Amino acid sequence: MPRIAWGPVLAIVFLVGVVMVVTSANYARGFDEMYFLIAGRDHPALGYFDQPPLVPLLAGLLDRWFPDSLVALRLPVSLAAAAGAGITALIARELGGGKGAQAMAAGAYACSGVITVSHWLATYTLDPFFWTLLTWLVVRWVRLHRAGVRDDRPLLWAGIVTAVSLETKFMIPAFWVLTGLSALVLGPRELLRRPMLWLGAAVAVVCTVPTLVWQATHGWPYLQMGQVVAGESTGKVAFVITSVSGAGFLAGVIGLCYGYWRLLRAPELRSYRFLAVALLATFVAFLLTDGRFYYTMGLYALPFGAAAAELSRRKMAKPWRLLVWPVFALSAVLAVVQLPIYPASKVQGMPQSWQGIPLGSTFASGELPQRDVGIRAGQAYAALPEEVRAHTAVFAEIYPFAAATDYYGRAYGIEQVYSGHRGYWYFGMPSDTKDKVLVVNPSRSDGEQIAPYFSSSREVVGGLLTLYEGRRQPWSEIWPHLRTS
Repeated sequence: MPRIAWGPVLAIVFLVGVVMVVTSANYARGFDEMYFLIAGRDHPALGYFDQPPLVPLLAGLLDRWFPDSLVALRLPVSLAAAAGAGITALIARELGGGKGAQAMAAGAYACSGVITVSHWLATYTLDPFFWTLLTWLVVRWVRLHRAGVRDDRPLLWAGIVTAVSLETKFMIPAFWVLTGLSALVLGPRELLRRPMLWLGAAVAVVCTVPTLVWQATHGWPYLQMGQVVAGESTGKVAFVITSVSGAGFLAGVIGLCYGYWRLLRAPELRSYRFLAVALLATFVAFLLTDGRFYYTMGLYALPFGAAAAELSRRKMAKPWRLLVWPVFALSAVLAVVQLPIYPASKVQGMPQSWQGIPLGSTFASGELPQRDVGIRAGQAYAALPEEVRAHTAVFAEIYPFAAATDYYGRAYGIEQVYSGHRGYWYFGMPSDTKDKVLVVNPSRSDGEQIAPYFSSSREVVGGLLTLYEGRRQPWSEIWPHLRTS
């Protein structure tokens, strides 16, 4: 086994961590991020409509400890992005890569799209770290098995990592099912006979029981997410292009393609071929089920490690060797320019013209960031007469506007925002003391949906806010009809 290249690998990990932390406050809050924060802080639960509980509960906890701190809120993702680069270097080492290979593997990960998207605390930014860690543990077990070392602890740890990943997203079973089938066909079949593997699987199942119980008692709402994601799909060609380019321009794309090619062809990597086939099959599964491109970001580490190890073993001509580090340097520049270098106030600041807009004004709300919608809804709610506010619930037609209004509207007296969209429907309905509802960004369909339950309506801000009055039925009868996905 080559020695761990502590110097260059830790330098890359440190640089990635510093860049991520320094720039983490430069993006305005994302609507998913605000949704997770509201869910975990105000509606803690063992499960949610569209994800397991880890990210919402983590967001809620960090907001309680460090109120309104974007750096603190995004610190777990920043650390996960940096750690992912280090673990990718360890994969290259397990595959026989020395100091240069480990640095190249870490550098490829550091220049990939995983880093680019890791500016919000979300399920899709945290889960690639778990897939990368899991890949390393399986690769390490295979290397030890090849060397005749009976050490199955990596498989037990893989079960623990799987348990944590299942609290983030429900996609990791696809990895295990396809890895098991691939090992059964290509070997090592011994993997499926190891008790530690099944003990780890038992740990993962037991840890997942609470959120599965939540899903079962709420009608398995997560099963609807497949249709939701498919409905938002941009097409299979776009999926392939964005998934491959997400590996990072130049170094990442080269490493991705070359790494998988060598994993399928190189005699030195034959023992790991089953894992490469499983990861490629996972990619195909995501493609056929109209998944989102960032689902594939957990599949980059193995080919990055393999490409680096193979390049370090093969004797390249001097001109090609001279190109390696310039390619990485250019890749790093391309990755850096995609980072949020400018502060959020310069990117998504609220226009000065917003302040003091009179009620009744009209504008195209679809062109506004969610932050501005939330602030304007809060201002309009605060401007209502006190006796009207006491009987008015705030309702948003889709969860991004609901989360933004929930978060920014607190400063204007909004205690809770309601919505029938996705997970927000499960947060509950207004009390029957609320016989009026201020609807945020009502579309034509939403107006037709909610209007029959109220006797009158008037626009408060044209194109953004409508106040419905005179509720005709109890909320308990209205609420089931407002649920949308």
